[in-house]
Amino acid sequence: MARIAYFGPEGTFTEQAARILAPDGELVPFETIPQALAAVRAGTTDGACVPVENSVEGVVPATLDGLADREPLIAFAEALLPVHFSVLTRPDTEQIHTVASHPHALAQVRLWLEEHLPGARPVASSSTAAAAVAVQAGEYDAAVTAPVAAEHYPLKVLATEVADVRDARTRFLLVRKPEHPLPEPTGADRTSVVAAAANRTGALAELLTELAVRGINLTRLDARPSKGNFGEYRFFFDFEGHVAEPRIGDALAALRRRCRNVRFLGSHPRADGVRATIEPLADNHDFTDAAAWVAAVRKGELA
Repeated sequence: MARIAYFGPEGTFTEQAARILAPDGELVPFETIPQALAAVRAGTTDGACVPVENSVEGVVPATLDGLADREPLIAFAEALLPVHFSVLTRPDTEQIHTVASHPHALAQVRLWLEEHLPGARPVASSSTAAAAVAVQAGEYDAAVTAPVAAEHYPLKVLATEVADVRDARTRFLLVRKPEHPLPEPTGADRTSVVAAAANRTGALAELLTELAVRGINLTRLDARPSKGNFGEYRFFFDFEGHVAEPRIGDALAALRRRCRNVRFLGSHPRADGVRATIEPLADNHDFTDAAAWVAAVRKGELA
């Protein structure tokens, strides 16, 4: 049975995602995202489930930085969860003066709290489940948590299905060491890389052009500072397609030529099942046909 680390403690949305991505795995909670990733690198676990982006609050910096630094890890699968929260209290709580949760969660229920608990003070915690633990310990009066938290902690559900944005979703990754074989391409895949471009005019535009001229649709772009040099940034790209496809491989080779450092972060099926958009003259056959023509020219086989 595979051991899968996840951003815990028990009762987080990440636990829910891990149940989907590794239904037969032994799930092992870790207090932080870096600790979960470190467990995979150390061989303590076979993989890790971590959040990567939320449709309301954006990317999760700890995950991006954790994948860009140290030994490589590869994303092999993803899950997309709707984000609706529960508000938990101790059974004997009569008045709520403090509400604890992860900052992303507090931001996604701000309007609900203003309407239903206008006198409560929001307090940031390391995770939604850590907030539940703190409420159980009597440190705070209520916690905004994932619904699964109610299965782990003896708390009362004050409210459920709480969300300011009803269709908010969070994407989670299952990452492993790169020696495992990649999933086969499905036609509805996502490839991720991080590139450290030179700090000069037009560097990012050049990278984007390499994708555009090959008809590759970009699905996410984020910039994070390079920790070693102030003012320098790493760019995180998600785009449609799989590294096994000639057009994607051609684009990755071009990015590698352009950049001082490119790290491949994975190719895997998209959780939403959206198939890649193929522009005219940018089909994989067009790339293989062009490569075959060049090979023929080099051999002098053209009439």
